[in-house]
Amino acid sequence: MVELGKRVKFCPATLLVQQLQHAKLHLQLPALLGKLDRFDLLIVDDIGYVKKSEAETSVLFELIAHRYERRSLLVTANQPFSQWEAIFSDSMMTVAAVDRLVHHALILEIHAESFRKQSATSRSSSK
Repeated sequence: MVELGKRVKFCPATLLVQQLQHAKLHLQLPALLGKLDRFDLLIVDDIGYVKKSEAETSVLFELIAHRYERRSLLVTANQPFSQWEAIFSDSMMTVAAVDRLVHHALILEIHAESFRKQSATSRSSSK
């Protein structure tokens, strides 16, 4: 996307959720969501590490709902959708979030050893 002149932002999910929570606490969430709209693609990495607290998952859901059919959102997770109830605070929010994410989605499921683990294994075996 960057090569096509599109604006892209990469953000670890935990950091983004902290920023969203801070903005919501200071009544600035709409402004932050607007700033994020400047990016054609927002990449949210490792969504599975978001804690299951209502405060964290509600702002994450607000982000997903805000970008739905407005801007592109790429989400990485280390668990399948069937296990996302461990992320969101209630099942209705889980269903609503997944519904919005998959509606126009291209879903890539990768079954491979992590690159970090492969790298660590190759370093230890070369010693």
